[in-house]
Amino acid sequence: MPRKLTDFKVLTFDCYGTLIDWESGMFTALASLTSRLPTPLSRDAILEAHARHESAQQADTPAMRYSELLAVVYARLAAEWGLTITNAEAAAYGSSVGNWPAFPDSAGALKDLQKHFKLVILSNVDRASFARSNEKLGVTFDAIVTAEDVGAYKPSDLNFDELLRTITAMGLTKGDILHTAESLFHDHVPAARHGLARCWIHRRHAQGGFGATRPVDNAPDVDFRFTSMREMADAVAKEAAAG
Repeated sequence: MPRKLTDFKVLTFDCYGTLIDWESGMFTALASLTSRLPTPLSRDAILEAHARHESAQQADTPAMRYSELLAVVYARLAAEWGLTITNAEAAAYGSSVGNWPAFPDSAGALKDLQKHFKLVILSNVDRASFARSNEKLGVTFDAIVTAEDVGAYKPSDLNFDELLRTITAMGLTKGDILHTAESLFHDHVPAARHGLARCWIHRRHAQGGFGATRPVDNAPDVDFRFTSMREMADAVAKEAAAG
């Protein structure tokens, strides 16, 4: 029999793309660079180029702090587009994460979900960057696991191994987890390898494509799919009311 949302005890979240609107944040923070392109690129073309360079750099330098890695990505984009930049420009982009906006529904949905679940973050950022984003989310998470803590970036299995150790230390089991994320590449594919139940927050449902994440050829099945955090939180409330 399929499980219900309320059968789970802990929601483990990707943050950027799921709770924080990283695509809008990136696109805005890159404007000083992309405005200098001789031939304008579409929003998705910019995000897809960013995804290529980011995932390659994360694989090359898994222990690099995310803020520093973003500065390298900025330089790689400038080189691809034939643009000259300064180190200060690259560093400013690296520190822009804290300015990336939360999706409008994230804070309220998290507050409602916290009535029913423990909430845990599994994020591809550094602690300082996440702390600034967390201010926009309005909840205190029960545990936070970042790429900085692990020394690797999702979709590495190391991140999910550390997540499972964290959950075990909380007195919970793998079967208690519903991993909740937008990115198929960063989250759903490796979560499937680890046998985790999965909820897809399909933020890009209206425009399609993969945007700031790398494409996947064979997307795994998911246990639940919603187009927003609010839709998920409302579904949980409906289940809880039904008993």
